[in-house]
Amino acid sequence: MPVQQSESVPKTVEPFFQAIIKLTDTVCVQHLNEDYASLARRLAAALARKRPSPIVRGSPEIWACGILYAIGSVNFLFDKSESPHMRADELCAAFSVNQSSGANKAKLIRDMFKMYQMDPNWCLPSRIDENPLVWMLQVNGLMVDVRHMPREVQEIAYQKGLIPYIPADRSGNK
Repeated sequence: MPVQQSESVPKTVEPFFQAIIKLTDTVCVQHLNEDYASLARRLAAALARKRPSPIVRGSPEIWACGILYAIGSVNFLFDKSESPHMRADELCAAFSVNQSSGANKAKLIRDMFKMYQMDPNWCLPSRIDENPLVWMLQVNGLMVDVRHMPREVQEIAYQKGLIPYIPADRSGNK
Protein backbone atom coordinates (compact mmCIF):
# COMPACT_ATOMS: atom_id res chain seq x y z
CA MET A 1 0.00 0.00 0.00
CA PRO A 2 1.25 3.51 -0.66
CA VAL A 3 3.03 4.94 2.33
CA GLN A 4 1.37 8.10 3.59
CA GLN A 5 3.99 10.80 3.96
CA SER A 6 3.59 14.31 5.16
CA GLU A 7 4.71 17.40 3.33
CA SER A 8 6.43 18.79 6.43
CA VAL A 9 10.04 19.76 5.87
CA PRO A 10 12.84 21.15 8.03
CA LYS A 11 12.80 24.94 8.33
CA THR A 12 16.32 25.23 6.87
CA VAL A 13 15.19 23.53 3.65
CA GLU A 14 11.76 25.21 3.41
CA PRO A 15 12.77 27.91 0.86
CA PHE A 16 14.24 25.30 -1.53
CA PHE A 17 11.18 23.09 -1.11
CA GLN A 18 8.79 26.00 -1.76
CA ALA A 19 10.70 27.03 -4.91
CA ILE A 20 10.46 23.48 -6.26
CA ILE A 21 6.77 22.91 -5.52
CA LYS A 22 5.86 26.28 -6.98
CA LEU A 23 7.40 25.08 -10.26
CA THR A 24 5.87 21.59 -10.15
CA ASP A 25 2.43 22.96 -9.24
CA THR A 26 2.56 25.39 -12.18
CA VAL A 27 3.47 22.66 -14.68
CA CYS A 28 0.86 20.30 -13.23
CA VAL A 29 -1.88 22.92 -13.54
CA GLN A 30 -0.88 23.74 -17.13
CA HIS A 31 -0.12 20.24 -18.45
CA LEU A 32 -0.94 17.43 -16.01
CA ASN A 33 -3.39 17.13 -13.10
CA GLU A 34 -3.78 17.34 -9.32
CA ASP A 35 -2.67 13.72 -8.85
CA TYR A 36 0.73 14.57 -10.32
CA ALA A 37 0.91 17.78 -8.27
CA SER A 38 0.16 15.92 -5.05
CA LEU A 39 2.77 13.23 -5.68
CA ALA A 40 5.31 15.88 -6.71
CA ARG A 41 4.80 17.74 -3.42
CA ARG A 42 5.14 14.49 -1.49
CA LEU A 43 8.34 13.54 -3.33
CA ALA A 44 9.81 17.03 -2.94
CA ALA A 45 9.10 16.84 0.80
CA ALA A 46 10.75 13.42 1.02
CA LEU A 47 13.82 14.85 -0.72
CA ALA A 48 13.79 17.83 1.64
CA ARG A 49 13.80 15.52 4.66
CA LYS A 50 16.86 13.56 3.45
CA ARG A 51 20.01 14.15 5.51
CA PRO A 52 21.69 16.06 4.05
CA SER A 53 18.97 17.27 1.74
CA PRO A 54 20.09 17.15 -1.90
CA ILE A 55 17.68 19.91 -2.96
CA VAL A 56 19.77 22.63 -1.33
CA ARG A 57 22.28 22.27 -4.15
CA GLY A 58 21.43 22.73 -7.78
CA SER A 59 18.75 24.47 -9.74
CA PRO A 60 15.14 24.32 -8.50
CA GLU A 61 14.06 23.95 -12.14
CA ILE A 62 16.17 20.81 -12.58
CA TRP A 63 14.93 19.35 -9.29
CA ALA A 64 11.31 20.13 -10.19
CA CYS A 65 11.75 18.60 -13.64
CA GLY A 66 13.48 15.53 -12.19
CA ILE A 67 10.70 15.04 -9.65
CA LEU A 68 7.92 15.08 -12.26
CA TYR A 69 10.06 13.07 -14.69
CA ALA A 70 10.58 10.36 -12.03
CA ILE A 71 6.88 10.28 -11.12
CA GLY A 72 5.99 10.31 -14.81
CA SER A 73 8.26 7.32 -15.42
CA VAL A 74 6.53 5.35 -12.67
CA ASN A 75 3.07 6.24 -14.03
CA PHE A 76 3.69 5.95 -17.80
CA LEU A 77 3.37 9.69 -18.47
CA PHE A 78 5.46 9.32 -21.63
CA ASP A 79 3.14 6.65 -23.12
CA LYS A 80 0.87 8.16 -25.80
CA SER A 81 -2.01 5.89 -24.79
CA GLU A 82 -2.12 7.32 -21.26
CA SER A 83 -3.96 10.38 -20.08
CA PRO A 84 -2.50 12.74 -19.19
CA HIS A 85 0.34 12.22 -21.64
CA MET A 86 3.42 14.35 -22.15
CA ARG A 87 6.63 13.58 -24.01
CA ALA A 88 9.82 13.70 -21.96
CA ASP A 89 11.22 16.54 -24.07
CA GLU A 90 8.00 18.53 -23.58
CA LEU A 91 8.16 18.02 -19.82
CA CYS A 92 11.76 19.24 -19.70
CA ALA A 93 10.94 22.19 -21.96
CA ALA A 94 8.13 23.21 -19.56
CA PHE A 95 10.87 23.78 -16.96
CA SER A 96 13.37 25.20 -19.49
CA VAL A 97 15.65 22.29 -18.64
CA ASN A 98 17.86 20.28 -20.98
CA GLN A 99 16.35 16.80 -21.43
CA SER A 100 19.54 15.00 -20.37
CA SER A 101 19.65 17.06 -17.15
CA GLY A 102 16.02 16.24 -16.38
CA ALA A 103 16.52 12.54 -17.14
CA ASN A 104 19.69 12.35 -15.05
CA LYS A 105 18.04 14.02 -12.06
CA ALA A 106 15.02 11.71 -12.43
CA LYS A 107 17.31 8.66 -12.40
CA LEU A 108 19.04 9.93 -9.28
CA ILE A 109 15.64 10.37 -7.59
CA ARG A 110 14.33 6.97 -8.75
CA ASP A 111 17.49 5.28 -7.46
CA MET A 112 17.34 7.19 -4.15
CA PHE A 113 13.77 6.03 -3.47
CA LYS A 114 14.02 2.68 -5.29
CA MET A 115 11.16 3.71 -7.57
CA TYR A 116 9.98 1.48 -10.42
CA GLN A 117 7.13 1.40 -12.90
CA MET A 118 3.77 0.88 -11.19
CA ASP A 119 5.45 1.37 -7.79
CA PRO A 120 2.54 1.30 -5.30
CA ASN A 121 4.27 3.98 -3.19
CA TRP A 122 4.38 6.45 -6.10
CA CYS A 123 1.29 5.42 -8.08
CA LEU A 124 -1.17 8.16 -9.00
CA PRO A 125 -4.12 8.01 -6.59
CA SER A 126 -6.52 7.76 -9.53
CA ARG A 127 -4.73 4.59 -10.69
CA ILE A 128 -4.57 2.67 -7.41
CA ASP A 129 -7.62 0.58 -8.36
CA GLU A 130 -6.03 -0.65 -11.60
CA ASN A 131 -2.47 -1.15 -10.32
CA PRO A 132 -2.06 -4.90 -9.72
CA LEU A 133 1.06 -4.37 -7.60
CA VAL A 134 -1.03 -2.62 -4.95
CA TRP A 135 -3.17 -5.72 -4.55
CA MET A 136 -0.59 -8.53 -4.80
CA LEU A 137 0.16 -10.11 -1.42
CA GLN A 138 1.85 -13.25 -0.25
CA VAL A 139 -0.60 -15.54 1.54
CA ASN A 140 0.69 -18.86 2.87
CA GLY A 141 3.69 -18.58 0.54
CA LEU A 142 1.65 -17.87 -2.61
CA MET A 143 1.24 -14.57 -4.42
CA VAL A 144 -2.43 -13.69 -4.67
CA ASP A 145 -4.53 -10.75 -5.81
CA VAL A 146 -6.26 -9.83 -2.56
CA ARG A 147 -9.20 -8.42 -4.53
CA HIS A 148 -10.17 -12.03 -5.30
CA MET A 149 -9.76 -13.29 -1.75
CA PRO A 150 -12.51 -13.65 0.86
CA ARG A 151 -13.54 -10.52 2.69
CA GLU A 152 -11.91 -11.78 5.92
CA VAL A 153 -8.51 -11.85 4.21
CA GLN A 154 -9.12 -8.37 2.79
CA GLU A 155 -10.00 -7.06 6.26
CA ILE A 156 -6.79 -8.47 7.75
CA ALA A 157 -4.71 -6.99 4.92
CA TYR A 158 -6.39 -3.61 5.41
CA GLN A 159 -5.90 -3.68 9.20
CA LYS A 160 -2.19 -4.41 8.66
CA GLY A 161 -1.93 -1.46 6.26
CA LEU A 162 -1.11 -3.66 3.27
CA ILE A 163 -3.93 -2.37 1.06
CA PRO A 164 -5.57 1.09 0.80
CA TYR A 165 -9.16 -0.09 1.30
CA ILE A 166 -11.28 -3.24 1.47
CA PRO A 167 -12.11 -4.12 -2.15
CA ALA A 168 -15.28 -5.97 -1.17
CA ASP A 169 -16.68 -2.69 0.19
CA ARG A 170 -16.15 -0.89 -3.11
CA SER A 171 -17.47 -3.63 -5.36
CA GLY A 172 -20.56 -4.22 -3.26
CA ASN A 173 -19.54 -7.83 -2.52
CA LYS A 174 -19.99 -8.21 1.22
